[in-house]
Amino acid sequence: MKKKSEMDDELRPEYDMKELLKGSVRGKYAQRYAEGTNLILLDSDVADAFPTAETVNEALRLVLRLSEIPAVGDKRPTAT
Repeated sequence: MKKKSEMDDELRPEYDMKELLKGSVRGKYAQRYAEGTNLILLDSDVADAFPTAETVNEALRLVLRLSEIPAVGDKRPTAT
C-alpha cells in the first residue's frame, strides 16, 4: 500500500521539485508581507490618468483636503 502522502500528491510525475525550486530563496518576500499592503484595482481609464502610486496618492490627498472645506452656507464644524 502506498503512503498517504504519495496518494494525495497531485503533481505530475515529470515535475521534479528539486529542479523547480533550485535557486529559490526562502522568505524572500516575508518582510514585505509582514509590512502589509493595500492593493486596489483601478479601472483602466483611472489607471491611464494616474499611472503611478504617487499620482494616485497625490490626487486622493487633494480630495481629502477639499472635503475639509465647508460648503457655502454650511455652518457645521469640520472634523479634524
